Amino acid sequence: MKKLLTCLFILLAGLRLSAQAAGDLDSLKQKLQVTKDSLKGPIYVEIANQYLLKNDTISSRRFRYYNQVEALNYTMLALHNFSNISDTLGLRACYNNLSKIYRQQYKYIQAKWFILQSNAISRQKKDVPNIITSLIELSAIKADMKDYKWAMRDLNEALTLSIKNKDPKNESAVQVGFAGLYRQMKDFDKASLAIKRHEEIDDSLHQAEIDRLARINTQDSVQIKKRDLVIVKKKASTSNKKKPSKTSSVKRIASL
Repeated sequence: MKKLLTCLFILLAGLRLSAQAAGDLDSLKQKLQVTKDSLKGPIYVEIANQYLLKNDTISSRRFRYYNQVEALNYTMLALHNFSNISDTLGLRACYNNLSKIYRQQYKYIQAKWFILQSNAISRQKKDVPNIITSLIELSAIKADMKDYKWAMRDLNEALTLSIKNKDPKNESAVQVGFAGLYRQMKDFDKASLAIKRHEEIDDSLHQAEIDRLARINTQDSVQIKKRDLVIVKKKASTSNKKKPSKTSSVKRIASL
């Protein structure tokens, strides 16, 4: 019974996501009609992303292939658009999408080529987080191609960059990449160690966030107390000014 309820919950969640994605697609396609050609690139990319998102909730091979084709078509439209205006960041988004689509279709040579283009743009811009992200994806593609030695090399570079740049979030993602690679290599002990390191880093990040929020709350509390103290002092000062002193009252009586 519990398993049945879980399956129903997953199914309903998938249907909600599909309905939302369909609505978003309709809205985006309508937006295309009123957007200048030179500004359509980001919308094309978002439409492609919606088709790829739909694939996350679809098990039918035929519908998955349809979504991949649609995502590919809109990504190519975006690619031409960004190319015409020399938008390298837009081109990178297209390369990432094309790599993802071709990997889903098991066309690993094409997937590898496009993620290498994305990596090259990130290196030109010295965009370390995206260099790391593309290296993780590149490693996964090479692992799919059974090229484990070079896949390991990409992950080691990604790990070095994440540690050097004090980027624990990406370091955690690299450990997930190591776990996946080791599983494909049938080295399950090392895969478990990588997952353990990933969890330790995530726990550390979670604790750091809790500590940060606690410090903010403490600072806010101190500021509130200081503000309240200032208000109390001002009220006391105002009250003292308005209230005549006994000495001044005696002087007024004596003068009369």
